[in-house]
Amino acid sequence: MVLGDDASMKPRPPRIARGGWLDALRFIVGALIILYHFREASPVPLPQLHPVFDRGYLLTDFFIIDSGYVLARIYGDRLAAGQASLRAYARQRLLRVIPAHLVVSLILVAIVGGAALAGVAPSNPRWFDWSQLPAQVLLVQAYGVPGGQGWNAPTWTLSALIGCYLLLPWICRVLWRWPPVAIVIGATLLVIGADVAATLWLGDPIYRLPMRYGVLRALPLFLLGVAAAFYGSRVYVPPRRAGAIGVGAAVALVGLQAFGAFSLLSLGLMTVIIWAAGAVPVLRRSRLVEHLALMSFAMFLTNEVSRIVWFGLLDALGQDALSAGVRWALWSIGFIGAFVAAAVFRYAFDRPVQTWLNPSRRAGSTRRSAAATERAMELAAGPGVAAAGRPGQAVIDPPRA
Repeated sequence: MVLGDDASMKPRPPRIARGGWLDALRFIVGALIILYHFREASPVPLPQLHPVFDRGYLLTDFFIIDSGYVLARIYGDRLAAGQASLRAYARQRLLRVIPAHLVVSLILVAIVGGAALAGVAPSNPRWFDWSQLPAQVLLVQAYGVPGGQGWNAPTWTLSALIGCYLLLPWICRVLWRWPPVAIVIGATLLVIGADVAATLWLGDPIYRLPMRYGVLRALPLFLLGVAAAFYGSRVYVPPRRAGAIGVGAAVALVGLQAFGAFSLLSLGLMTVIIWAAGAVPVLRRSRLVEHLALMSFAMFLTNEVSRIVWFGLLDALGQDALSAGVRWALWSIGFIGAFVAAAVFRYAFDRPVQTWLNPSRRAGSTRRSAAATERAMELAAGPGVAAAGRPGQAVIDPPRA
């Protein structure tokens, strides 16, 4: 009996919650992705200031890892025990991604098509090849299906993550049988092994595989996030210690980027940062941070469209003839405008549609279930990165960011 009492009083890891460090990280990285996509459109290309501005692929990898972490923290135990409906889970994942993706794709097609009818050609027509569009719209470009280049190219991440989402129930059933430390070690070795295999057989490291191999890039990183989630849900670390570890990892990550990419080590540090953010309880929920994080999915989907429209318009108006100061001001307006456009899309379309599509919200299910559903639906669809080109052009082969 004493043993039972002692066990019940043993500290348990906190549940992840909104308005804390996980949400803050999500918005910060989402903002950096927008900066990355706008980097070549500035009067002085940002990579000329420092090569770190060309390492957007690490931002993509952050969101892939984070997606695995968040989903596994929310659904992992229920999926592993067979207590969650696989049909409902798959429905939630697909409906979270597909409606917004289709609408943004339609908007971009309407803009490009309307401009063509008006006799206005894009500055780089090859980035708007109509033959590339079907694979992107159908979200199959990450599975070796030809197409998907240009247009709203970052959606390759959604394509790859859908496969990861649908595999998660079976991943949890297998991994939840093992000790947490063993799972973390195994996932780390898997990423290292996948990197060696990708470099030898495909000619690129795992973290920069091209679009057609997107699912091969995403799955090991997604599993790394799942492993961090399993460890974080089973092993208690005092919040102050977890916070110190997270800050130390963040400082190390920034310091490394000052000298080079150190990509594999950076992946490990990002995983530690995500784990630490989830290990620190949210004592004061910030509504502002919560709303900014909820906007990150809209930021991912719409920022390329905002960039294409804004800088395409400026190119058509002859911005090259303007002074550097005016061009920097216009660049800043476009950068801020990407956030405004994302907020409009989030609150005018995405949020109302998700509320309508999700029966648990309309039916008024239990608070815990609704919170879990909202958290998973809003957080797990992570932004991706595309390799931006000249102002006003879409991108090609985004995973080679």
